[in-house]
Amino acid sequence: MNSAAGGASMNSAAAATAIRVGTRGSALAMAQTTTVANRIGASAGVEIEIVPITTHGDTSRESLSTIGGTGVFANALRESLLAGDCDLIVHSMKDLPTGEHPGLVIGATPKRADARDVLCARDGLTLETLPAGSRVGTGSPRRIAQLRSRRPDLEIVDIRGNVDTRLGRVADGDLDAVILAAAGLGRLGRLDEVATEFLDLSDWPTAPGQGALAIEVRGGKLDSPVARALAAINHGTTQGVTSAERGVLARLDAGCSAPIGATATVDDGLIFLTATVYSPDGTRKLTSSHAATPESTSPRHLVEAADDIAERVATELLAGGAAELAPLKGTP
Repeated sequence: MNSAAGGASMNSAAAATAIRVGTRGSALAMAQTTTVANRIGASAGVEIEIVPITTHGDTSRESLSTIGGTGVFANALRESLLAGDCDLIVHSMKDLPTGEHPGLVIGATPKRADARDVLCARDGLTLETLPAGSRVGTGSPRRIAQLRSRRPDLEIVDIRGNVDTRLGRVADGDLDAVILAAAGLGRLGRLDEVATEFLDLSDWPTAPGQGALAIEVRGGKLDSPVARALAAINHGTTQGVTSAERGVLARLDAGCSAPIGATATVDDGLIFLTATVYSPDGTRKLTSSHAATPESTSPRHLVEAADDIAERVATELLAGGAAELAPLKGTP
C-alpha cells in the first residue's frame, strides 16, 4: 500500500478548479465520500465535485457468491478513474480487490470507523435470544458461515440491497434480523436507531478492511495541493492494520466474498493479527494469530511489520488446510 505522500497523478488544470471524486451512488457511499471529499477540498483549497458511478454490484440482485465478490463494486470506479472521468475514487476497503491494478495506487487511507458487525433485530433481540427458526438476512458468505457456526437453528436468508431495503424487511416482518456493518450504519446516522447487538471482534471477526476507506488515484506525480490533502487525511495506524488484514486475503488468493474474517490492532508497540477461515457451512474453522514489533509507528514501518505477520498468518492457515476448508485459490 502506498502512503499519501507516494506517487499519484492528476491533471493540474483540474486540480486548480475542482477535484472530481468518483464514488458508488448508494446513500451509504455518497455519505462516506462526501465526508472524505470535504476534508480533501478543505486541505487542498479547491472545490469538490462528486461523481456518482453505477457498478455491477449495485445493479445485480444475484448473491455475491453467484456474481463473484471480487471487484463487483470497484471495477466501474477504476475504469472511470483511468478514463479521466474523475480524479480520485473512494472505496469501502472491504470491497477493494487486494491485487494491484495497473496505473492506480492507494493515495490515502483515512482513519478507520468501527470494524464490528451489528445485529439489527426485531423487538431488541440479540443473536443468543433470537428464537429457533428465526429468519436472519445477510448476503455475506463470511456472515453466513459465522451464523451457521453460532446458531445452526436459524434460517439464513441470502439478501441483497441497500441498508434501507434490508432494514425494511425486518420492519415489515419478512425477516427477524439482518447483520450489517457498524461503520455503514454510523455513517448514515442510524446506528443507535437500529442496532440491537454489537458483535465482538474477538469471536466474530469481520471482513479484512471493514470500517475503513481507501482513496485510489492514478499512478505518477501528484500535484502538490492534492498531495498535501491526501497526506492530511491518511491515518498511519489504519494503513498498517488494514495492510495486515488484506495481506492475508491476498496471500490466500481469496476474494472479498470469501468466508474469511481478520482483525489487526496496534497496541503497546506491537501489531497483532488474527485471521479465521470458515467452511461455508460453518461447521469448521481455522484460526491463526501472530504479532510483530515495528521499528516505529510510522506508516512505512507499520506496513513492513504488517507484511511480515500477514505472511506468517497466511502460511500457517494454508499449512493447516485452509485451502481445503474454504473455496480459496492459495496453496502452501
